[in-house]
Amino acid sequence: MAQSLAWTLSEAWQAQPRTGAGRRAPAADRGVIKSRPAGTDAAEATFAVADDATLVAACLAGRPGAFDAIVERHRRAIYQLCYRFVGNHEDASELSQDVFLRAYRGLRSFRGGSSLATWLYRIGVNVCLNRVGAKSLATEPLDDRQPIDVVAEPASERMLRAERAARVRAAIAQLPRKQRATLILRIYHELSHQEIASVLGSSVGAVKANFFHALGNLKKLLGDEIL
Repeated sequence: MAQSLAWTLSEAWQAQPRTGAGRRAPAADRGVIKSRPAGTDAAEATFAVADDATLVAACLAGRPGAFDAIVERHRRAIYQLCYRFVGNHEDASELSQDVFLRAYRGLRSFRGGSSLATWLYRIGVNVCLNRVGAKSLATEPLDDRQPIDVVAEPASERMLRAERAARVRAAIAQLPRKQRATLILRIYHELSHQEIASVLGSSVGAVKANFFHALGNLKKLLGDEIL
């Protein structure tokens, strides 16, 4: 992304009062870069190696930088999840920010029954499914987030790979909602059936069935194409 997602989100939630979510800071205060408190660098270094539970606790305690560390740790996975649903960078960036803002506002509801990553995926899937119903899938490549040896790969092969990826994305966009979410989480994010069940709020059996049907539907749509 052109701009740091962590920095963008940091501005958004720091501009909101602790009470009254949804209110914005006075216009005169927005966009003003304030001096960093003493010890900020040390705190950031500590947060960088802290586990998710420690970061959640620090965030709830109001420690500056704690949620920035959560965003920095999980933003790539959430961005890629959003991209897999909407297929273009602009919408994926916007949805990623929405996911983390929702997570920040609802962090007190996180009980630790699942991992923080699973909880963020759950928010991400809900946000994305709400969006994709009203939008068609674009076909921008994700190449800048999937490094490829462009020197060793001929231009013709790069073109064929891009075309094939576009066909796969278009086919995935035609799947029913639960099948689409299951396939994205299983294939692209390598979540287990149990983790996917936790994300989607369903049973492991339902996840396996959705994945089986998703692959079958993709085979019909793509013929000999392989994910």
